[in-house]
Amino acid sequence: MQQGSARKKRVTITDVAQHAGVSTAAVSKVMRNAYGVSAAMQEKVRAAIAELDYRPQAAARGMRGRTYTIGVLLDNIRNTFFADILDGVRDELHDSEYTVLIGAAGFGADAQSKTIKAMTDRQMDGMILIAPGVARAEVLALAETTPTVVIGHHDPSPRHDSVVDADAAGAALVVDHLVSLGHRDITLVSAPGTRTSKWARTPEIVLANGYTEAMGRHGLADTTHIYRTAYSDEGGYKAGMSLLSSESRPTAIMAGADVAALGVWRAAHELGLRVPEDVSIVGYNNTAVADLATVQLTSVDQAGRGMGVSAARLLIERVEGRREHAVQTTMTPRLVVRRSTTAPSQA
Repeated sequence: MQQGSARKKRVTITDVAQHAGVSTAAVSKVMRNAYGVSAAMQEKVRAAIAELDYRPQAAARGMRGRTYTIGVLLDNIRNTFFADILDGVRDELHDSEYTVLIGAAGFGADAQSKTIKAMTDRQMDGMILIAPGVARAEVLALAETTPTVVIGHHDPSPRHDSVVDADAAGAALVVDHLVSLGHRDITLVSAPGTRTSKWARTPEIVLANGYTEAMGRHGLADTTHIYRTAYSDEGGYKAGMSLLSSESRPTAIMAGADVAALGVWRAAHELGLRVPEDVSIVGYNNTAVADLATVQLTSVDQAGRGMGVSAARLLIERVEGRREHAVQTTMTPRLVVRRSTTAPSQA
């Protein structure tokens, strides 16, 4: 009992603040090298840290210029494909000292920009941006000061690394499969994108181009149709209700994300249509939900976990000092055929 009471009490950030005569917030700012801290404040706090021998691991690293934290920006936590990417990031960093912090910012550019700035203010060592909706100029500015990897967008830059899927090839795999079954009226459900973002080759742009080219190659240019909506269950549902309630409904629908494809499926069920007898549905991402026994969704596998592994590996290389060249890694898609596609009904 006496031995335990004699144990030296661990110094806390509150002790440092009291010793320096400042607030705990001020101590935290000094340890994070936050903007706007005066030289006098830094000197006072650092002196207190040294005198009290306050050396928590995170603080010591922060004062050396590292926080050992990685920020990941995504728009929608309900998109299970992002979980596959995050699994890859986590697995790659599992044996390292890095911690991953997630910013789920929604689809809006302003909200994403706010989240990026918040992560930057917290001195993240690097950032992984999954299909960012913010302007390209903002990402390039971020990459000037913070090691950055962009997942999804095909636009190359010497300032950041990229991990992409061969989306045009993925779209062609779907069109070729559906045409081989006898479909001629195939609609693509794709994300709307943003005109002001200045990204020239987002995933939805490359996917749409691949779809259009494949349809033309099969002599189906006249039946090419792209419906724009958010990659969400609700977005897919709205697309499904519109497309499948029309007089000239397509016999097959390809969605650029599994989550949207399932929304289309929900609309078909609500309209009394059978999948795949009345309409074939194809997703993109090949998430775990696509393989559920009650779903069995035909989908394009983007190797989401592999994308996450590659992104984390490239980012740590940049954090550790690689600056001489940028890297763009391209994943090869494959089509996983399940029960949601079949030949179109003769009726």
